[in-house]
Amino acid sequence: MTGEAIAFYALAAVILVSGLVVVSSPNIVHSAVALVPAFLGITGIYILLGAEFVAGIQVLIYAGAITVLLLFVIMLTEGGTGLRLQQRNEQGPVGASVAVAIAVLLIAGVTHTTWGRGAGTLPAYTPGAIGQSFLGTNLLAFEGTSIVLLVSLIGAVIIARKEE
Repeated sequence: MTGEAIAFYALAAVILVSGLVVVSSPNIVHSAVALVPAFLGITGIYILLGAEFVAGIQVLIYAGAITVLLLFVIMLTEGGTGLRLQQRNEQGPVGASVAVAIAVLLIAGVTHTTWGRGAGTLPAYTPGAIGQSFLGTNLLAFEGTSIVLLVSLIGAVIIARKEE
């Protein structure tokens, strides 16, 4: 087993464990903080793939800004106050069965696919090429994400506002 494979499996384990903490923690603040190792593990995967620029953006945007935004929204609402807020989801068994079904389908797809060896050179992942991708073919998704984040922040402020 190569060093890259060991690093990949270690990063995958970090991502999976922190993801499990995110979805299973009864405290919403702990769930939000548990996102940081998952984001950093994904950063490590990007580094293994040779996409250093995307890894840097991952750290700045997701591990930094998105985590702070989530914690800000939690603290503005009653989720971070520790008041009597109980989060119960009656659909846990349904969600678990859907997750297992999707995992089985993904594993079956990966194991039954013949993966060809790539030939030729890799495209240049320069900041200019990534910027063209964001502001060219993926502009709608890029702007949609910013609108969703803005609406979530405005919603948190409206919910947290005290009625007189």
